Amino acid sequence: MPAPAPALFTLLANPATHAAIDGTGWVQEPVDRARLTQVGQVFRMGMYHPDHPLGVYQVANQVHVLDPPRAIGWRTGEEKEGGHLEFGGWTWRYDLVPLGPSESEVRLTYDWSAVPASIREYLRFPPFGAGHLADSLRHLAALATDG
Repeated sequence: MPAPAPALFTLLANPATHAAIDGTGWVQEPVDRARLTQVGQVFRMGMYHPDHPLGVYQVANQVHVLDPPRAIGWRTGEEKEGGHLEFGGWTWRYDLVPLGPSESEVRLTYDWSAVPASIREYLRFPPFGAGHLADSLRHLAALATDG
C-alpha cells in the first residue's frame, strides 16, 4: 500500500474507521469510540445483515493482538446478560510490514478455524466470499491515501 505502516495502524486502531474499511457493508457505527490501545480492550460495533434475525445487531470485539505499528487483531463475539462476553471462534488480524517511508505490505487474516460445530450448524463459514478481504484492503488503502 502506498502509505506508511504507522498511518495504516492509526486507521485500524480507530473503531470509527472500521465501517469505511469493511468490504461487506455489514459494519455500521462504533458503539465504543475509544482508540484501541491495549490487549483485552473491548469495543462494540453496530452491524447490519439482512439475514440476521434482527437485521440490526451489535457485536463485541476484544483486542487480542496489539503491536503498534506492526499488528492489530481482535476476536468477535457478543455480549450476553450481565455483560458476559462470548466469542464465536473467529478473529481478524492485520499485519503491517514497512517497505519504505511511504509504503507498506498489509496482510489481512480472517481466521474462522476455531468456530465450533454448534455455531457452524446455523452460520455458514466463511460468511462471505474472498473478495471481501481484497475489498477491505482496497478501502484501507483509499482511506490512507485520501487522509
